[in-house]
Amino acid sequence: MIRYSFLVAICLLGICSTRPVTGADSQHPNIVVILADDMGFGEVQHLNPKRGKIPTPCLDAIAKQGMIFTDGHSGSAVCTPTRYGLLTGRYAWRTRLQKGVLTGGESLISEDRLTLPKMLKTRGYHTAIIGKWHLGMLFDGEKNAKRGVPIGSKVTHGPLDRGGFDEFYGFHHARQMDLWIANDVVEGHIKPIEMLPKLTKQAVRYIESRQGKTQPFFLYIPWNSPHSPVVPTDEWQGQSGLNEHADFVMQTDDSFGQVFQALKDNGFANNTLVICSSDNGTSGPTSKIKELKQLGHFSSGDLRGSKADIWDGGHRVPFIVSWPGVIKPGDRCNQIVCLTDVIATAAEITGFVMPPDAAEDSFSFLSLLRGGKCGARNDVIHHSVSGRFAIRQGHWKLALCPGSGGWSPPKDNQALKNGAPKWQLYDLQNDLGESTNLVDREPDKVREMLALLKHQVAQGRSTPGPKRSNDVNVNIQKNLFDKTKN
Repeated sequence: MIRYSFLVAICLLGICSTRPVTGADSQHPNIVVILADDMGFGEVQHLNPKRGKIPTPCLDAIAKQGMIFTDGHSGSAVCTPTRYGLLTGRYAWRTRLQKGVLTGGESLISEDRLTLPKMLKTRGYHTAIIGKWHLGMLFDGEKNAKRGVPIGSKVTHGPLDRGGFDEFYGFHHARQMDLWIANDVVEGHIKPIEMLPKLTKQAVRYIESRQGKTQPFFLYIPWNSPHSPVVPTDEWQGQSGLNEHADFVMQTDDSFGQVFQALKDNGFANNTLVICSSDNGTSGPTSKIKELKQLGHFSSGDLRGSKADIWDGGHRVPFIVSWPGVIKPGDRCNQIVCLTDVIATAAEITGFVMPPDAAEDSFSFLSLLRGGKCGARNDVIHHSVSGRFAIRQGHWKLALCPGSGGWSPPKDNQALKNGAPKWQLYDLQNDLGESTNLVDREPDKVREMLALLKHQVAQGRSTPGPKRSNDVNVNIQKNLFDKTKN
């Protein structure tokens, strides 16, 4: 494919070439977080060479020149809670959002909550978000979801007043992908197919605007893709030879590449930490995941499940980090990390002392970026779309549900009807695909991990520090027959 070969050349050139550094040369590094939407671990071909059929030359090149975290997780198996965790360093199930996602209303981020951009602004950073917010938003003081949102509507509970960003360009969530918001005002209506190109151009424009400035910047780019509506532009349709979702993954990969090229072209490549990841695994329904498997492509790689599930395919995501001069090119790390850890890592990089009432579930992985072998995080708590819990400690994983906890079969009710135990215990070192449930064979391990989960929930934090309160009562063993939409 001519287009594919061209992309490989451009991406490799953009990432490998060097150029005099401008901007924040002698200060803190610029920090860029780029988040795909619904892109599973196996979508990146470099991470899934045997079972990945979608060409992703840009992310492949970034992975080869940066560091791959093979055990990196989103804070949830769905969108809103992951984004909350990334920006606050706190698990979203500690808030009122106990399952599912937000579609509007007041922000999940409280006014007094320290966020990643708020923290970085105290260290002298300019901050911007270009992309999808999905953490609650009001238009002229109300949802306006049913009657439509007119141009000129004032945005509150958004990235500026609740997130703490200096600039915002983008939209709220997938059902409002026809709205283009500039800072705190609805600027216009667009077609969903125009959103990814518009976000990409805006991200490049922002990077260009920072040239010559000494102030470091934090840029958060949460793409709208390859989430539904699956709308690859004309030039990308048919490029994968698989289906439209695969085409949209390729277009998303190109957008990653354009951001890296802009960093290079404007002299920022050598002094910028870039994290490339995803908010959760691939959506089975919108990707037509069964069709992809028949064509030889496995969106979750060797992992079980996909978006919304408690199994690792729901939340183990691409986690690729680039930081020239700090990270050893081509390095791989098998330690557990989570997107909630970004704020603690940025704090350590910039010398910010985290107060005890912030980032309660965030562990710095800076030592791992510098080549260390032992990270600060020993365990992580997972959460599915229906509010099911799992806890991971070392190579053991305990899930407090009998099925997927999400959209993949068997769902929890069906798993119980099939005679499955009510919980699941897996040894991921020997069973990455979570196929052999050891819950009845390892009762001591079950008790140990359940106690750890209960402790971290009750403490209001998983990091060391004074006890904190969750916003609501958190029930880790929800009724399996509740009416949650799966």
